[in-house]
Amino acid sequence: MSMCIRHLLAALLTLWLGHATAAPDPFEGDPYQSHPWVDMRKAYLGADAKAVFDARVQVRGPVFAEDPMNVPITVSVKDLPGVDRIVVLVDRNPIRKVLEYQPMSALPSVSFRFKLEQASPVRAAARTADGVWHIGGTLVDSSGGGCTVAGATRKDGSWTQTLGLVSARVFDATPIPGESAAVGSGSRLRLKVMHPMDTGLVGGIPAFYVNRLSVRDAQDRELLRLQTFEPVSENPVFSFDFPTRPAGALRIVGTDNNGNRIDAKLE
Repeated sequence: MSMCIRHLLAALLTLWLGHATAAPDPFEGDPYQSHPWVDMRKAYLGADAKAVFDARVQVRGPVFAEDPMNVPITVSVKDLPGVDRIVVLVDRNPIRKVLEYQPMSALPSVSFRFKLEQASPVRAAARTADGVWHIGGTLVDSSGGGCTVAGATRKDGSWTQTLGLVSARVFDATPIPGESAAVGSGSRLRLKVMHPMDTGLVGGIPAFYVNRLSVRDAQDRELLRLQTFEPVSENPVFSFDFPTRPAGALRIVGTDNNGNRIDAKLE
C-alpha cells in the first residue's frame, strides 16, 4: 500500500472517529438513560432551560416500593444556594408531575408519599436564582398499579366525613452531640390533610385532589407554597424543614381542584 493511500485512510478514519465522538447524546447525560426524560425536561422545566445533573440534589426512596400507593420520598438540596423552586417528576407514571414546591422561608427539602404505577426513576429538579435546573433522582422498583386503584377512604366512603381536615405539629431538631448549639437547631413541620387524592384513572371516579397548600405565620406572611397533583398519596402527609422555629401560630390554607377550601390554625 502506497504512502499516499495510507495517509488518506488515516485521514478518513480520523474524520469518522471525530463525527462519532461528536454525535449528540439522545439522553442528554441522563444517568438512567430514560427515553421519556428529554421530552419531560422540555415540558416541565422549559424547552430552553438549562438543566444539569447534580449530586447536591438528593432524592431518597425505597429500592422496592412494597406499597405502590404510598411510596415515601425525601428530597433534600444541600450546599446549593438560591433554590427557589423544586419540581418532582416520575418518568413512567401516567401523570408525571407529582408536586412543585417553593421553599420561601423554609429549607429546600420536602418529604411526602406518592403513587407509583410502575418501576421508574423519581426525579427532583431544583431551580436556582440563575434559572438553572439542578437534577437529582433515584430509581424505585415496584410491582406497580398505584395510580389505577381507588384509595381506602374512597372504597369505604369515609372520605366525606373527613375531607379537608388538617393535623399538624412542629418538632424542634435534636441537638447533635459534640456540635455547637446552632447545628441541628432548626425545626420540622409535619402536616396531614385528609383527602382521597383521586387520580381520575379509576373507572367512574373523576380526578379529585388537593392542588394548593400554603403555610403562613402569625403575621400572615407566606413561609412556603406547595402545588400538588394527582399522584400524591391519599390523605397526604408532608414534612418541611426550617432553619429556625417559626414564631407564633401557623396557618395552613389551600384548595382542591373542585374549589373546596382548606384552612387550619396550628397554635
